[in-house]
Amino acid sequence: MLCQIIPFPQELRPQLPTIVGNVDSLTLRQRLEQIDALLRDSGVEQAFVRRALAGWKVAGARNTTALEQLKFQQRSRRALRCTLLRTLLQEDYRGFSCQLAGNPLDQWFCLVDALDQVRVPSKSEVQRFAHWLPAEQMREVINGLLKGAVEQPRKLGLREALDLEAYFLDSTCLKANIHFPTDWVLLRDGVRTLMKATLLIRQAGLRGRMAPPEAFLRRMNRLSLEMTQQARRAGRKKGRKRVLRQMKKLVRVVRAHARRHRELLDQQWEQTDWTRAQAEQILRRLDRVLELLPQAQQQAHERIIGERPVANADKILSLYDADVQVIVRGKAGAEVEFGNTVLCGENRQGVILDYAIFRESAPADSQTLFGSLVRVYEGTGHCVEAVATDRGFASAANSRALKESGPFDALCPRAPAELRRRMKGQKFARLQRRRAQTEARIGILKHGFLGSPMRAKGFAHRELALAWGVLTHNLWMLAKIRKPQQRTQPKAVPLPKAA
Repeated sequence: MLCQIIPFPQELRPQLPTIVGNVDSLTLRQRLEQIDALLRDSGVEQAFVRRALAGWKVAGARNTTALEQLKFQQRSRRALRCTLLRTLLQEDYRGFSCQLAGNPLDQWFCLVDALDQVRVPSKSEVQRFAHWLPAEQMREVINGLLKGAVEQPRKLGLREALDLEAYFLDSTCLKANIHFPTDWVLLRDGVRTLMKATLLIRQAGLRGRMAPPEAFLRRMNRLSLEMTQQARRAGRKKGRKRVLRQMKKLVRVVRAHARRHRELLDQQWEQTDWTRAQAEQILRRLDRVLELLPQAQQQAHERIIGERPVANADKILSLYDADVQVIVRGKAGAEVEFGNTVLCGENRQGVILDYAIFRESAPADSQTLFGSLVRVYEGTGHCVEAVATDRGFASAANSRALKESGPFDALCPRAPAELRRRMKGQKFARLQRRRAQTEARIGILKHGFLGSPMRAKGFAHRELALAWGVLTHNLWMLAKIRKPQQRTQPKAVPLPKAA
């Protein structure tokens, strides 16, 4: 149940300085002003604060004063604006906090400007802002924006309502931020993580008998260099097997030392300067790698020494990100990608009407079509009039269902002869030509709003980052079709002539 918002008090804010001589700065300012108006007029800001407030009251389970609620509302509004701007600028947490401290335009948009002092959020606060609402509630916020753009375009100041005449759908791979998952490289990653965590524990004052951790890191680096050089030598198969056996011996020793230091930290963490929460952070880092490293070692043994393939379902692609899938794309330069499948649908204006990300291996594109159409209806309250996709979404069942439900079938047929026949139709040809732009829209979303690659690790974080990227993208696109605000240009005062 959503809570009642206390009205925000009016505050005195400094006027933004006038910047001349830089067109890009002026364009960004105008666009941010349009987004600011959209946040207020569409109710996105109010909806975001209400949902955050409801979760805060449920989690608190106590009576709060009006002052406490007002402070949380202000933090929630700041969380929305800071995360939108950080997503737009593609900054990391620390970089965005530094930029916010020195940019009056960013301070104005994020509502942190003041006459007496400017208090900007720290990098840790910016990180908390990025997880202010879960992904499910972020989708509801996005749907509220879309519904307002369809039903109340004049209230939002749009030149035209959100167009639902045609819907263009495609899928892509959202790459995970991992290196290419070579089998023996997983062993190197595991040794590095374990020894760096062990070094932290020893520096905190808890020491077990062992050689310096730096010595194990140097040995693994030498073995890694030797492994890479085997590809250019005669008898490389025997050489790779020999080096891998040495790596496996080193991994066993490193795991034993790391496990012993892990127990020391768990039992004697009070003797360090760390809090229990800080110690738990190190323990989780060790536990994750200690659990997966034997499986990664067995995988490398099967593929290099045993020369046997490993099923994709049993492969470890990363020690730090479990929800990564092998996605066969079959494209030039991207035969195989590692990440999660993402479904993205846009309208003629370039606004994203639906998105979805799959944790497990995604079903065939043809099986995701009607799920996307249902989400579009739930988000906008209206049905689209036509659907255009590539041939991956085409099937006889989908064509029959579209014919029965009403939307025009512009799915690209799989058979070349059928495609040539349908391209003679004017409407089908027009929609298929427009569908080619959806590839560019996906590229804009991925590289301009999500990062290349996305920094978020773990499926839940990637799903949330995708929601923020879609919301920022849609606000940016709707700001482009808003009616331009009338600006009064200051008149130039002529200089007096010299006597």
